[in-house]
Amino acid sequence: MVLWAAAAHAGAGMFDDEEARRAILDVRQKLETQRRDNDQRMADLAARQADDLTGLRRSLQDLQNQLEANAAETAKLRGQIEQLVRDVAESQRRQTDGAKAVDERLRKLEPLKVSYEGAEFLAEPQEKRAFEQALASFRKGDFDIAQTELLGLLSRYPQTGYASAALFWIGNAKFVGKDYKGALASFQKLLTQDAAYARAPEALLALANCQLELKDNAGARKTLESLIADHARSEAADAAKERLARLK
Repeated sequence: MVLWAAAAHAGAGMFDDEEARRAILDVRQKLETQRRDNDQRMADLAARQADDLTGLRRSLQDLQNQLEANAAETAKLRGQIEQLVRDVAESQRRQTDGAKAVDERLRKLEPLKVSYEGAEFLAEPQEKRAFEQALASFRKGDFDIAQTELLGLLSRYPQTGYASAALFWIGNAKFVGKDYKGALASFQKLLTQDAAYARAPEALLALANCQLELKDNAGARKTLESLIADHARSEAADAAKERLARLK
């Protein structure tokens, strides 16, 4: 009995050890399985994180590229705007300069207020220059040129305020050239058109001289008498008195 009990006890001890080993093996297997599962999960998580990080880096790079593209486009637009501003400013400057040039040309064409021999009238700048040029030619002794220039003035500007003066100097130029009939006609036309002309006394005296050169003493006497009667205080009247005295 004692032996059987001992054997039974030994068998029971062996059975407990086997159970314990299997239990330990099961635990170890479960732990290994759990470890592998954990490792796999960690690996999967790391992979996902790596993918997420790569995606994030790609997104950041795309954003950076977009920002750089936007900055370049902004710089381009700013340059275009600055060029447009310069173009507009240049266009405005040209328009201003053009307007000034037009105004200047118009001013050059606008009639000027002229005062000549006591008379005031409007004359175009070119008209004024033409008369002054003709008078300069007369003073230089270029009488034929002066006549041509004065006749051209009267032709271009029929209503010119220089008309009386032009006829006066044409008459004098013709007289110097011994064209007494032409001179007489010029002085007569002047006195008919403008009897109040400032040089009317001189024109009457010149007219009488033309008549004397043409042997029209009676006409000269009448002209000289009219000069003395109408312009008694003029120097031309004093000269007319001397000529009348010689005619007697």
